[in-house]
Amino acid sequence: MWRQVVALIVKELLVVLRDKQSRMVLVGPPLIQLMVFGYAATYNLNNVPIAIYNQDNSAPSRDLVARFTGSPTLQLVAVLHSDRRIDELIDSRQVQMVLVIDPRFTQSLLTRVPAPVQVIVDGRNSNTALLIVGYVNTILSEFALAWDAAHGNPGPMAVLDMRARYNPTLNSQWFIVPGIVAVLTQVVTLLVVGLSVARERETGTFDQLLVTPLRQFDILLGKCLPGILIGVIEASVIIAAAVWWFDVPLRGGLSALYLGLFLFVIAVTGIGLMISALAMTQQQALLGAFLFMVPSIILSGFATPIANMPAWVQDLTLLNPMRYFLVIVRGVFLEGSSVSSLASQYWPMAVIGVVTLAAAGWLFRRRAY
Repeated sequence: MWRQVVALIVKELLVVLRDKQSRMVLVGPPLIQLMVFGYAATYNLNNVPIAIYNQDNSAPSRDLVARFTGSPTLQLVAVLHSDRRIDELIDSRQVQMVLVIDPRFTQSLLTRVPAPVQVIVDGRNSNTALLIVGYVNTILSEFALAWDAAHGNPGPMAVLDMRARYNPTLNSQWFIVPGIVAVLTQVVTLLVVGLSVARERETGTFDQLLVTPLRQFDILLGKCLPGILIGVIEASVIIAAAVWWFDVPLRGGLSALYLGLFLFVIAVTGIGLMISALAMTQQQALLGAFLFMVPSIILSGFATPIANMPAWVQDLTLLNPMRYFLVIVRGVFLEGSSVSSLASQYWPMAVIGVVTLAAAGWLFRRRAY
């Protein structure tokens, strides 16, 4: 029996590797998406275009302006001499922020009253606007502390000393790239497994497979194991790129990471086999795979925290295996999590894998007769 199953596994791998389109699915899109997500999908601010309207034009105001223009994050594109162009610059997206320094700025500093400084931000992208405001507050706080120290004024009673655990530089790539391991592994595994049976139905070889001495369990196993193998290999390549190309620290053990990866790939393989059992053509299988992939990524916590979602949506995410694997992969990479600390994430994926594989087997029997 095992010799026949191994032969079926080898046949499945050869079908994938010999087909040009299948090879492209395995190699091309994952590498392209890894580069795009790794470099383009970032929460860091870089080269934010700004304009400055300095109505005070004193030494302190010029010092403040120098702090903004000297920042590697902000890029000065316009120096204004009136407020007439402010709306035009923001409306046309030439700048994302305008700094307006009041003519009473230095006088207010010398008399120790709040010095008027206005920041006008393009709020069409709320996330970027909040990041810009936070960065501006940091520059203004540093200027105020330096001014008080230079003039012998007592500093504030409380000073914020911020330290970020696990990601000291708050580099968003450290958060995004480990998540790409889950996203791309799911994409490749789902497509390879989802198209396997549909491809054979289109070519007519699936009916021939059913009349062989192989049991339906053997056929299911032969379809399942190649997808698991390909998914694990694909994930290994992405993990290696995350560590050696993007310099994301891998603080945990490989045993904790690969146990979660193995269970995740099994769960996704079960879902792919269900889609493949229902689809009659490769086009239907492809549509079914994408119908599952998009909601699963949105409901996984890849980009937005699950805790911010409505309660009923949070309950829905419990059925999504990617939700659990994201916790595992980010925990192992950034926190150094162990197998014991991630036990609560392993068993739900194991349950999902058993249920989906059982459902796929039932669908195979239903569609075979």
